[in-house]
Amino acid sequence: MKAILGTKIGMTQILQEDGVLIPVTLVQAGPCTITQVKTDETDGYTAVQIALGGGKNTSKPVKGHVAKANKELMPRIIREFRVTDISEEQTVGSSFDVSVFEVGDKVKVTGTSKGKGFAGTVKRHNFATSASTHGGNGMVRRPGSIGSMYPQKVFKGKRMAGQMGSEQVTVSGLRVAYVDVENNLIGFKGAIPGPKKSFVTVVGA
Repeated sequence: MKAILGTKIGMTQILQEDGVLIPVTLVQAGPCTITQVKTDETDGYTAVQIALGGGKNTSKPVKGHVAKANKELMPRIIREFRVTDISEEQTVGSSFDVSVFEVGDKVKVTGTSKGKGFAGTVKRHNFATSASTHGGNGMVRRPGSIGSMYPQKVFKGKRMAGQMGSEQVTVSGLRVAYVDVENNLIGFKGAIPGPKKSFVTVVGA
């Protein structure tokens, strides 16, 4: 299983060996600790649960849950990953860092996109605006008609104004461009979802 948790730092650029300058997003990832191993016999499915330390004011239920792994562990985030089989190295209490990834590995990164608040149809769904002159009557950015009389309701999924952003987004096909084991840094070629200091999940594709 190639997976790790971390926080987004921001974007920079690095110079490759062939002299090409590429954009890179840096993530402070790991070290992570395995807090629970689930099997078909005990839970009905196979999965590995990992936690990222460094949290504050951890609740008593969470402390009790991770006590078997490490009594001093203060998790900031806990995530579960389904796997086909569990290796001997994947035991409760074992830790791993960014060294599980290598430069060139293909990964997918999951995070929460930036929240944009309440947005209209032009910004949220890229609707066209109406004429601002020649009789536009100030209806430039309004959505207009949303349907005929039948069936006398609004269908679910109708593109209208509403909350934009702050959704779980997964970007696939990213390449690992930089790995720093000493400082627990990993860089990806391109952009990943979410603002700075937001949590992200990195999984090997």
